[in-house]
Amino acid sequence: MMRAVQLATITLVTCQIAEAQQPQKIPRIGFCGGTEGPNVGLFQRGLRDLGYIEGKNILVEYDYAGSKEDRIPSLVAELVQHKIDVLVSPYLPAILAAKQATKTIPIVMVTTDDPVATGLIDSLARPGGNITGLTRLTRELSGKRLEILKEVVPTISRVGVLDDAESTNAGNTFKEYEAAARSLKIQLQSLEVRNPSPNFEGVFQAAAKGRVSALITVRTPLLIDYRKRIADLVTKKRLPSISEGSDFVEAGGLMSYSANELESFRRAAYYVDRILKGAKPADLPVEQPMKFELVINLKTAKQIGLTIPQRVLGRADKVIK
Repeated sequence: MMRAVQLATITLVTCQIAEAQQPQKIPRIGFCGGTEGPNVGLFQRGLRDLGYIEGKNILVEYDYAGSKEDRIPSLVAELVQHKIDVLVSPYLPAILAAKQATKTIPIVMVTTDDPVATGLIDSLARPGGNITGLTRLTRELSGKRLEILKEVVPTISRVGVLDDAESTNAGNTFKEYEAAARSLKIQLQSLEVRNPSPNFEGVFQAAAKGRVSALITVRTPLLIDYRKRIADLVTKKRLPSISEGSDFVEAGGLMSYSANELESFRRAAYYVDRILKGAKPADLPVEQPMKFELVINLKTAKQIGLTIPQRVLGRADKVIK
């Protein structure tokens, strides 16, 4: 009897040692975006804040399509084949491709579009399926950007909307701004560029011909890649401008109004953490942003001869001098 107990004890200890010696599975995350912008670093920061160290207790595989949307399905398919545990994307074409490619791998989105209207989820409270994450309300803020422009330059009557003609949502984006412009009695002019050689000089000439007195820059991978060139041209033409992301202002643009980018991508890391710990995407409500940022570049304002009203400066979350 004693020998049997001893054998059982030895067997139990041996099993425990074997389990302890087995290498722990390191979760693998796929990140698929349009461009390698600053938001990637914000997501990485969010992971670090939660105790994840890339290469040590988490692996992240990054893929970017640039402005070539036709590459997205193959990039997503490759990530799926690598048996990732979670796919993260801030890029609508990639989120749509992922929805088609897998019904089982959890997808965390950070989308500028309405995820219900685009068919990504059933509802914000109950997303259903394998997709959850955040919506940045970028389109819903279209009217607010026009209001800020009008407040800074009360005389504007015609505003250009600079967009990538080949982006997934180009037509709908202009319509969102158009609806908001009507109530402010502002006329809009569509200004579109295309890859592989976006003709920015041509669209700014068209803007001058159409008597455009201010500019809105839509946030797309193509325009993010050329944000410095756009900022230089806007300054050269002395056009007041507002964009959909603060990275345009940091490149020399005048203003931006958007959801707080650090908070959005920090929360994306939080969703990844919840899913890795067992939560199901269908049970995690999609979040809307609580913090919004007005960023103003006073250096650019001075260069184009514009004085920003004090009441607007007082509301700014960040001022670049």
